[in-house]
Order: sequence, then C-alpha cells, then structure tokens
Amino acid sequence: MPFGKHSVLRLLVFLASSALIVGCSTSEPVEQPDLVPEIVESVEFDQIWTMTVGDGHDEQHLHLEPLIQGDTLFAASADGILVSVNPENGAVNWQQELGREIMAGVGGDLDQLYLVSRDAKLIAYGKEEGETRWEVRLPNESLAAPQSNGSIVVVQTIDGKVFAFDIATGEKRWQYDGVVPVLTLRATAKPLVGSELTLVSFANGQLFALSSENGQPIWQYTVGEPQGRTELERLVDVASQPLVLDTAVLVTGYQGKLAAVDLRNGNEIWSRRTSSLQTPAIAYGNIFLSESNGDVIALEGATRRVIWSQEKLSWRQPTQPLVRGDYLLVGDFEGYIHALSLLDGSLQGQLEFDDDGLRVPMQPWQDGFIVYSNGGLLSLLELEQKD
Repeated sequence: MPFGKHSVLRLLVFLASSALIVGCSTSEPVEQPDLVPEIVESVEFDQIWTMTVGDGHDEQHLHLEPLIQGDTLFAASADGILVSVNPENGAVNWQQELGREIMAGVGGDLDQLYLVSRDAKLIAYGKEEGETRWEVRLPNESLAAPQSNGSIVVVQTIDGKVFAFDIATGEKRWQYDGVVPVLTLRATAKPLVGSELTLVSFANGQLFALSSENGQPIWQYTVGEPQGRTELERLVDVASQPLVLDTAVLVTGYQGKLAAVDLRNGNEIWSRRTSSLQTPAIAYGNIFLSESNGDVIALEGATRRVIWSQEKLSWRQPTQPLVRGDYLLVGDFEGYIHALSLLDGSLQGQLEFDDDGLRVPMQPWQDGFIVYSNGGLLSLLELEQKD
C-alpha cells in the first residue's frame, strides 16, 4: 500500500466530558446526554470470555486501543500491564508488568510492539515474550498509538511533531513539525504508515501525506478551517485515523468534513459537512459515522445522501462504529454497547458492559468482536438473535 457546525453551547457540553490539552475548563454542562434509550431487543450479546487488564485507562482520558495481529491479541493498561492473549478463548500467552505508566499504544509489526510511556519514551517490546528491545525519549507526550510499516515506526506527539524511528535500532530516521493551535482536544489521530506514504492528521484541521522514506510532505488537504471568534468555536481537530479505500482515503474532522481524497495527489473527490472524531465504517456500499453530537448516521456511498439518522444516543459520545452482520455497533461514555439495524438505524440490542465507559473502537474477530473498556475489561462478544 503506498499507501453543521454546532453552537458554542453544544461545543461546551462536549468539552465538559472530553479533556482539553490547554486552556478552558467547564463544570456544569448546559445540555445533558440523552438517557439510555428503552428498546425492544431483537438481538442479545453473548460474552465468550472476559478478563481484566490492569486498571485499564485508570480514570484518565487515554486511548489505549488493543491490537490484533494474526491470531494474537495484545492489550496494555495505563498502570503498565502488557498482555498477549489468544482471542479465541481468552487464554493469556504472557503478561508483563512494565514498571512504568503508559500513555499510548498498542502499535505493532511482525516482530515488535510499541508503546509510549507517561514520561514520553517510545519503547519497543518483543512480541513473543514482551521483553524490552529499545527505548527512545520523545520531546513531549503522545496520545496516539505508534504505527509501523515493518521498516520504521512513526509516533506523533501532542505538540504536533511527527517522528520516524528505525524499528531495529530505535535510531531517528526523520522528523516533521506540524502546526498546533492554542486550544485543541485531547486526542490525536494514529498515523497511517505505508511503504511509500505516511498519513498524519493535525489539530489545525490538516491531513498531510509524508514520504515514509524521508518525512518530506507530498501533499496536504484541509479537513476543517477554523471559524468564529473564540478558540472554542475555532476547534477543527482531526482526531481519527484516515481510512484507505483503494486509491482514496476517507477522513473526518471535528467541525469540519467527511471527505474522500485521492491518495496519490491529495485532490478532493467529494466532501460533506459534518463534525466527528471517529473513523467511519464502510459496509454494503454505505458509510456509517458517529457524529460528535452523538447522532449515528448512514450515508449512501455513491451520493452521500442520508439514509437514516439515529438520534437517541445524543451526546452519549458514541465510539467508532463497527459492522457485524446486519448490525452496527457503538459503545458510549457510560459503558453501554448498542446494536443498530444497518437497514434503518433502529436500536435492536443493548448491553451494559462496564460503567467506567467505552472509548476505544471495538474490533472484529471471526464472528464476534473484541471490546476493551475504560476500566480494563477485555472481552470477546458475539451477537445472537433472541428467541
């Protein structure tokens, strides 16, 4: 692989529950999240196995997304537990107590895993036993999991700097310095690292394609342009990893766009206004998106016409959507998992998984899906039709 703007009041509600890197704080939300909707369930959740990984996110606003590679699942906790698990049955292959707090991860390639510690060190671990291979100091914290193409590992820090390191030695290959606004959301998109291009997103609303060989910019695309008088109104963070579809890439931005961009030159293929911090899901020729106001929408891929919109999860901070069979799955800030019909968006199932909440994307595994909660619960679930 060479790879509707919202009102200030609604923005404040979102920021009250999502940490900011600098500046503002809010206390009393002016608009409350919708209550958990009451539904008539046609599908239920079957827990195949469940385990606990340390303290999970340890009540911090982190994005410690597990990694599935081949037939192995890797997960890390904020208090420094790293585990290798058989996703089939939940059996632990190995577990390491790292002796350090973790801020970002897990990234990986064929041979190594990558984490970023709270004291801003990028660390490489062996996949077979979890032993430390090398570590390098970064100039600042990182919230996004490092990503590798098997030659370099790329990490982005919260001050907008992007670094590439040799996977064998940890030697720095290149650095690119992006621009960061005064005020940003506490979230950073994972880089997408290919053999020729590395896609990186910034809090100033820009998507860049960098050369994976030397870090030089190849093209850039504007996902969102700051508007308004206040720093809050001007937030345009791109916090979701781009999604590559053949020679196009889908990207979303907060108070920006959902856009398809030509991967070869950065030219816009199409775009529509939206506000989202999540990567969209694609299935049956349609696009499914969790918007920042909590609405979950389905768009016809060819026309971008709205097929349906589910508004009963407003301000519940739905996670990145996942398609499983005939259903679309999202988690929320109170730890519920919701199953929506792909056909019309109606709510068909519901599970209270962990009241510490859900933030990182759920991931497909065979007929089921892997869930990792803010509180550290790691589980394989499957959907079943109710009798």
